[in-house]
Amino acid sequence: MKQSNLYGEQTRMAVNNFPYPVHPVRRELIYAIAEVKKAAAIANLRAGNLDESRAQAIAKAADEVSAGMHDEQFITPSIQGGAGTSMHMNVNEVLAARAEQILRRKGISVKVHPNDHVNMSQSTNDVNPSALRIATIRLGCDLIATIGQLTAALRKKADEFAGVKKLARTHMQDAVPTTLGAEFRSYADIVARNQRRIEEALAYLYELNLGGTAIGNSINASEAYREHVYYELQKIVKIPVCPAENMMPGTSSGQDFCHLSATLTIMSTDLSKISTDIRFLSSGPRGGIGEIRLKALQPGSSIMPGKVNPVIPESMNQIHYYISGKNLTIHQAAEGAHLELGIMFPVIADSILSQLTVLNAGIAAFTENCILPMEADTQRCSKLLEESSAYATLLTPELGYDTVSRVVKKAIETKKTIRETLVEDGLIDQDRFDRIVSIL
Repeated sequence: MKQSNLYGEQTRMAVNNFPYPVHPVRRELIYAIAEVKKAAAIANLRAGNLDESRAQAIAKAADEVSAGMHDEQFITPSIQGGAGTSMHMNVNEVLAARAEQILRRKGISVKVHPNDHVNMSQSTNDVNPSALRIATIRLGCDLIATIGQLTAALRKKADEFAGVKKLARTHMQDAVPTTLGAEFRSYADIVARNQRRIEEALAYLYELNLGGTAIGNSINASEAYREHVYYELQKIVKIPVCPAENMMPGTSSGQDFCHLSATLTIMSTDLSKISTDIRFLSSGPRGGIGEIRLKALQPGSSIMPGKVNPVIPESMNQIHYYISGKNLTIHQAAEGAHLELGIMFPVIADSILSQLTVLNAGIAAFTENCILPMEADTQRCSKLLEESSAYATLLTPELGYDTVSRVVKKAIETKKTIRETLVEDGLIDQDRFDRIVSIL
């Protein structure tokens, strides 16, 4: 039997006022708001502000919400005016109505008011940012774990490809010899540096402005409540959150979300670069570079039989475009804060949570379906290296820049290898050549 609506008039007004064809507020944020509400109810009970029956009923209702039992009740769109007051009141109304139901089943007939009781000692302006920080920390920790798996996969490939000599390229031209393992070791270290950067950005999110109420100066929030609410919240969310020394910046500034978003964008930039490299290195299979082979995941064309495209690296490129767009949104919305309040909170919240979830899913697929099953074509790597001018740089200390330049030009004109040209011209013998290039 379908449950009747628990939300009230403010939620209905928001749906009418913001009839945008976007998804509702993300569940991760709704659940975190509910957890804040539970902590606040118990803190108000401990501080002597709220009676036990209401406090316990609100806490139980909040547990149900954070467990996903009432998802259909949260219907406000992710883009809305009012700094997120509508999404906040949607939660307040649902918790109040559900708490009344819980109490009635116990034979207690009292009114639970969404503002007077559920929102006691709170404001949209301290609840929403605090809940977003909690949701972001959780998703950020998930992302860190996924990045770690990618780094491990890249290092595994670096070890596997350590002995595969190949041609390095700069400006898409033949450059110097390297190994496929060295390329993938570089990729692993790039990803690991990004992980540290994201971890550093996440550290700023543990300081909350909860208890600051409307502008961060704690109007209508007693000292006893503020002491209890953090103790309760830490137990509920199992995250060592703490009150910011000055709560006003957490109300007016989006700087910490801008910081994190920037690190996510840098991460996606590097992953897109690596993905493009992989597309080049796997191109062909016969008409391109073809030094690595990717797992064939699906047909690549509706007209060209047998064609297989590098769909996972291509999707990582597009994820970077998506993350970059969200980053611009977050920075613009943070700049759009006025005086004591970051009024563009809803789009910041939706964008940062979207960045985290999409990037996490993309990296997981990239690791599982691209990096781990990847294979090296050692013969192709060797052939391209031998036929290139890459060995020329190694010979410069022995023969001089000008001499080697003439050898490279002659080799290209005669369609011979550097090795063949040097030996034929008597500039170096085969054994000496092998010793020089063996440094790899």
